Amino acid sequence: MKLIQTAQAQTDAPAATPPAPPAPAAPPVPAAPAAPPVPPSTTVQTAPDAGAGPQAPAPDMITQLVPLILVTLIVYFIVLRPQARRTKEQKESLKNVRRGDTVVTSGGLIGKVTKTVDDAEVEVELAQNIRVRVLRSAIAEVRAKGEPVKDQAAAR
Repeated sequence: MKLIQTAQAQTDAPAATPPAPPAPAAPPVPAAPAAPPVPPSTTVQTAPDAGAGPQAPAPDMITQLVPLILVTLIVYFIVLRPQARRTKEQKESLKNVRRGDTVVTSGGLIGKVTKTVDDAEVEVELAQNIRVRVLRSAIAEVRAKGEPVKDQAAAR
């Protein structure tokens, strides 16, 4: 039995340390009766300071959140806010397109608005006597606000 324990101790010990010499045989001591093992389901674990209530967050957690909040604010003021402003201005200019305005379509065609068909469409003259109907959402840019074109019928 002692030989088995010595072998286990040698295999469990780290390889860098030399094996310890066997201890001299001690006289046998009468063993006390062993207590029955307690099953793990009967052990009771309590949380430390269970009745203390909620605690304040650790200062290191707050220190970690401050840079994250700062980066979020910087992104908002540098990227998101100006983009929303440009989008709002573009929608407003598309809503106010009228006859005589020079526009650029999303396809890159430049023309002059000759007629507003309805709220969603306008008629654009690309060249002399070449008119196309264009969706307002397809207008990329309003280049020049012109004076309204007078009706040719009214001029005659």
